[in-house]
Amino acid sequence: MNTLTEARIRASFVNASKGDATRATLPDLSAIDCSSLDYLGWQDPKKPVLHYVALELDGDLAVMMLRGTGKPPARKMMCAWCEDVVDGIHAASFVAPLAGAAGRRGNTIGTSVCADFGCSRHVRRPPQVHELRTEDPALLAYYQEKRIEGLRERSTNFVRALLARS
Repeated sequence: MNTLTEARIRASFVNASKGDATRATLPDLSAIDCSSLDYLGWQDPKKPVLHYVALELDGDLAVMMLRGTGKPPARKMMCAWCEDVVDGIHAASFVAPLAGAAGRRGNTIGTSVCADFGCSRHVRRPPQVHELRTEDPALLAYYQEKRIEGLRERSTNFVRALLARS
């Protein structure tokens, strides 16, 4: 993921008004290493029900606003983007207003994503024994590459669906 700036993020919202984009509380971008991120996700500390995800879509930045509780459910769910069920961190359900007039009418699309938006970290972790039984470095690298590609594909497809239904 390319380096993010406040101006670039605020100009790239796909499903929020200019006012919503201006009022969004951004994370400390200077503390974020974008080189190991497939997307950046964060919760708005002023409005805990609001969450944001910034990702690359066809060479451009797309930032979407999500709504959710931010609290993981009592039971584990598989993340729809990284397809992982990890130690202690659950997926949480989020809805995103559709882009354009459909979103202004209240139409949304939903997904379950890691509550801490740690998908980039999860797809890069070493595989569990039940996932892959090998110590071959080439096979391990291929496995990780496929997990990263899958995360990027599933997360960008969610944004494409959000835009297509507007």
